[in-house]
Amino acid sequence: MTRTIDPAFLALPLRPLADAALARARALGAEHADFRLESVRSGRWSLRDARPSGAASTTTIGFAVRVVHGGSWGFAAGVDMTMDGAARVAAQAVAMAKLSARVTAAAGSAERVELAPEPSHGEQTWISSYEINPFDVPDAEKIELLADFSARLLAGDGISHVDAQLWAVQENKFYADTAGTVTTQQRVRLNPGLTATSVDGSTGRFDTMSTLAPPVGRGWEYLTGTGWDWDDELATMPGLLAEKMAAPSVTPGPLDLVIDPTNLWLTIHESIGHATELDRALGYEAAYAGTSFATPDQLNTLRYGSEVMRVTGDRTVEHGLATTGFDDEGVAAQSWDLVRDGVLVGYQTDRRTAALTGADRSTGCAFAESSAHVPLQRMANVSLQPDPAGPGTEELISRVDEGVYVVGDGSWSIDMQRYNFQFTGQRFFRISNGRLAGQLRDVAYQATTTDFWGSMEAVGGPETYLLGGSFMCGKAQPGQTAAVSHGCPSALFRSVNVLNTTQEAGR
Repeated sequence: MTRTIDPAFLALPLRPLADAALARARALGAEHADFRLESVRSGRWSLRDARPSGAASTTTIGFAVRVVHGGSWGFAAGVDMTMDGAARVAAQAVAMAKLSARVTAAAGSAERVELAPEPSHGEQTWISSYEINPFDVPDAEKIELLADFSARLLAGDGISHVDAQLWAVQENKFYADTAGTVTTQQRVRLNPGLTATSVDGSTGRFDTMSTLAPPVGRGWEYLTGTGWDWDDELATMPGLLAEKMAAPSVTPGPLDLVIDPTNLWLTIHESIGHATELDRALGYEAAYAGTSFATPDQLNTLRYGSEVMRVTGDRTVEHGLATTGFDDEGVAAQSWDLVRDGVLVGYQTDRRTAALTGADRSTGCAFAESSAHVPLQRMANVSLQPDPAGPGTEELISRVDEGVYVVGDGSWSIDMQRYNFQFTGQRFFRISNGRLAGQLRDVAYQATTTDFWGSMEAVGGPETYLLGGSFMCGKAQPGQTAAVSHGCPSALFRSVNVLNTTQEAGR
């Protein structure tokens, strides 16, 4: 199927608005200026026990101008889609840069904004990888499919309630800068999910279980057969939830863990993804969940984990939520190493942070939530790479005498330095003598980042690899959210501290 940019977006006066804004910024003396016009369409549909319980549809549209003037940043946004309106916003951005320069000087700082170089890419068009735009599918068809999925779960023994939701986003972005890069892009992403609840009528005790299907940079085809086995997921969940309801609590203590990618992606996000954002490591991002223990003075020396650990930052992987053609500074997407052989070797950067450390080029990690937001350094698809000749999940389990197989993401907690953490999950299976021996409840694992990744003895092969992720990675003040994926294989960790969450809560 041919994918094309939304005609309604292309009908906007994209180039004339950009030309007017950039011309005004140049005339006012800006050393650099970029123009960004965005249209973000979002739809949400929810069902309760196979019946519709809510729906929402929003579209936000506007443009922004960002400048470097006199060595200071300036930013302004607007919605007046006229050339005069665009020029006026550019003038506001320059005025903001002048004000920022005065404030900086008054504070006694001589720091100037410098940007890492990026070649002009001319005019480029990029569209994410999907087959069917979910906004081309009638709402009635979406509700019908979610109702069918819900009914299948409700038919299972012991299922009391089922909640279903679908979140779809179409993001269109036009970018132009004074270096001559002009990009038009379209990204589509989908986040489906169902949660089943079981209630014991005699005791009032209840528990839940959710589908493991991750959010993806795909289209409607993800729900109709491409990319996930929904039939198997829906058929097995009732039995798994019944087993979970009857499962014993875990006995706390040091245990070996085999962690499924449906859980491990979140640990990667919090302990590696955020920790290797260079603005955090430099101390520039300190207000929202802190800085990072992985400071630049430790580059190429910090032992982040075991020698089987290789982690990449990637803006190019197919179906990644953070995959794009170009970032919000006109930097082309790329892939690079963050951790190699267990050693910290790289960071995620934008043009500003790259210049601060003398890098030749940004890694293309500047993004804004919408046209009303200034671009920030945001996370790439940060992924733990599999062993090309690595074992399957069953073989990893067979190497454990006593331990836990952890499946599905749950709650989490991590300190501001991205160093001390605790993660739960959704499904826990006891491992005894190399075999699964029924489910457990109330499990959490706790460690420091370097101890945890240092305990990783083996990673699975490519057949165990899965791209997980989230639509809602938060950062900055005022806060912004972004979608990001994290791929990983199954992995084996030795002697990790396991907690019983019920006992911990009772202390």
